[in-house]
Amino acid sequence: MGLTHTVSVSTDTDTDRAALPTALAEIAEDFSSVPVRDRLELLLEFSDGLPDLPERYVGHPEKLEQVDECQSPLFLVVELDEAADGSVGDRRVHLFFQAPAEAPTTRGFAGILHEGLDGLTVPEVLAVPDDAPYRFGLAEAVSPLRLRGMVAMLSRIKRQVRLKSAA
Repeated sequence: MGLTHTVSVSTDTDTDRAALPTALAEIAEDFSSVPVRDRLELLLEFSDGLPDLPERYVGHPEKLEQVDECQSPLFLVVELDEAADGSVGDRRVHLFFQAPAEAPTTRGFAGILHEGLDGLTVPEVLAVPDDAPYRFGLAEAVSPLRLRGMVAMLSRIKRQVRLKSAA
């Protein structure tokens, strides 16, 4: 498989920022293309689209990591595919989340990260800028405390990827 291309999403204030992976950049463009009042509705679409937790994790909370910074209970786990040649660079990252249906904002953030990062390679995920959650134009639609939850999700994802790729 070829490398995923990256796209820079720029506004007047972020022209020097690191590029986002293509899927994440397209999501950011989607959010920036709708009026602020419609961004919560788009976030709810990502909430509805978040895949269910695979059966192998259901009932096994010890296999999941809680993201305490989220205002609603959110748990995640990262899996890495085994690369055919044994190299870390070709390994694909897969993300799984558990969040209650009554937490649509938290689920929406998880849905964005799932759609934007799932299936990328280890180096691509690790290269995602830490400020990526602030590039969706959601600061005008949700509280800073909620956005910190999404930042924490990304941080935990990257930490798990680093740990699992080093093992």
